Amino acid sequence: MEKIVRQGLLYDFYGELLTEHQRQVYEAVVYENLSLAEIAAEQGISRQGVHDIVKRCDKMLLEYEEKLKLVAKFMKIQKQVQEIVRISEVYEKNGSEDKSEYCRKVRQLSAEILEEL
Repeated sequence: MEKIVRQGLLYDFYGELLTEHQRQVYEAVVYENLSLAEIAAEQGISRQGVHDIVKRCDKMLLEYEEKLKLVAKFMKIQKQVQEIVRISEVYEKNGSEDKSEYCRKVRQLSAEILEEL
């Protein structure tokens, strides 16, 4: 997964666990794509300070994910839902040739999703 996308996902799930100051700096880097110098000037800290905060936040967010695995569960469920959509589209195109097989697959994926939750 691309670094910025991964950072965004981790932040979406665990960002509230950071301090307000950490959130401001991290959002400026990840969402606003500001340079370290711009953030440093805005926050009244050094570029090194901004860099350290971002590195610390990255580490903390990864540690939360290693323990809680919310992003991994989300990604897995997202793929399962996409598969349900795909199966539904195939079913619509093919009519009711083998309705029981399509229904079985949807029930199986639904059960897997519910287990994750």
